[in-house]
Amino acid sequence: MSTSDFASPVADHEQNVVSQIEQEFLAFRLGKEEYGIHILQTQEIRNFETLTRIANAPEYLKGVMNLRGVIVPVIDMRLRFATGNANFDESTVVIVLNIKGHVIGMIVDSVSDVVTLPASAIKPPPELGTVFSSDYLIGLGDIDQRMIILLDIEKLMSGPELGLITDEKK
Repeated sequence: MSTSDFASPVADHEQNVVSQIEQEFLAFRLGKEEYGIHILQTQEIRNFETLTRIANAPEYLKGVMNLRGVIVPVIDMRLRFATGNANFDESTVVIVLNIKGHVIGMIVDSVSDVVTLPASAIKPPPELGTVFSSDYLIGLGDIDQRMIILLDIEKLMSGPELGLITDEKK
């Protein structure tokens, strides 16, 4: 028996373990769609409160809030993703993210729950060519008859449209 006879079962086992790794996502709603972000990028969830507007800011940058002495820019994801009117009600919340030391708030319609998805339940995003950039999508999560659009929030927040995260923390 050679060493190569043992390599294949070990490699198969490692691949099987990797494919079974589960990931946790915070699920939230924007309009009628459900989205998810990695739970580890979430610092806290807050009720929506009045923000301080910034002159000449894009419409989706609703303003800033003071979070225990930290000035936090707040993005209205409903406007950013054009999911309809941005109504503020009792279920509107701000998800406070901490990405590479940058604290950013994002307004969403509501938070659904925390979902655990095995790798097998995450499908790659569809190829839509130049019609739509899927660079900031991890994939589509399929759980209990629900389709959750999984966002790579770090790529989205550091992309050219938002540019809120740079490699250097100020």
